[in-house]
Amino acid sequence: MRAVVAVLALLAGLLHLLIFRMESMVWSRPETWRRFGVASQQLADANQPVMYNQGFYNLFLGIGAITGAVCLVAGPTTVGWSLVVFTCACMLGAAVVLRTTGSRYTRAAVTQGTLPALALIAALVVVVS
Repeated sequence: MRAVVAVLALLAGLLHLLIFRMESMVWSRPETWRRFGVASQQLADANQPVMYNQGFYNLFLGIGAITGAVCLVAGPTTVGWSLVVFTCACMLGAAVVLRTTGSRYTRAAVTQGTLPALALIAALVVVVS
C-alpha cells in the first residue's frame, strides 16, 4: 500500500509541476490563460505577476510531493511520510479554497484535489491497518 501512496503523491506532484509551467513559464500564451478562464491578453498581462508567484507555490508543493514519494520507496520513510502527508494536505486545502471562490472553478478544484485526496486516503488506510 505504501507504493500506492507513493504513486499517487508522485502523480499529484507532477500535476503541480505542470501547473507551475502554465502559471509561471507560459502564462502569456492565449491557450494557457484561456484555460484559466481569463478573457483577454490585457487581463492576462495584468495578472502575470500574481500567476508567476502562484506558479512557484505549485512548484514547491510538487517538489515536496515528488521528494516524499521517492523517500517512501527508497528511504528515509519517515521523511517520505511527512512530506507526502504535508504536501498533499496543502494541495487538497488549496483545491478546497479554489472551489470556494466560485462554482466555475469546480472542475479545476477537482483536477487539483483528486490525486492528493486519494494519496491522503491511501496513507490513512496504511496508518489504520
